[in-house]
Amino acid sequence: METIIALGRRKAAVARVYVNEGAGNITINNRPIEVYFPSSILQFIVKQPLTKLGVAEKYDIKVNLDGGGYKGQAEALRLAIARALVKINPEDKAALKAEGFMTRDAREVERKKPGQPKARKHFQFSKR
Repeated sequence: METIIALGRRKAAVARVYVNEGAGNITINNRPIEVYFPSSILQFIVKQPLTKLGVAEKYDIKVNLDGGGYKGQAEALRLAIARALVKINPEDKAALKAEGFMTRDAREVERKKPGQPKARKHFQFSKR
């Protein structure tokens, strides 16, 4: 099997994933997943598509993660892994889509507007 490449995005985070056959190692920016994401919840989010299909020990995954915060990075990585698994085996798409792993979460931060303290908040109005 040649290297499968996939991309995942969430908020400002971008995850580029390179999947090869292997022993189930996940390396993020040249660090193991346990070092990069110390939180077990974030590790769980990243591994969700692999555990859903039961292939967690079958592939080695190398990841380049950039931008955003740790939660956005974890969700971008989940999307990238799901897309790579679908490239490997297209029949898995229905199972991953049912869990919501194939959907790009398009919500972004709204920009701050001039004359306001934040995107939607307004300064207090004073009549006099």
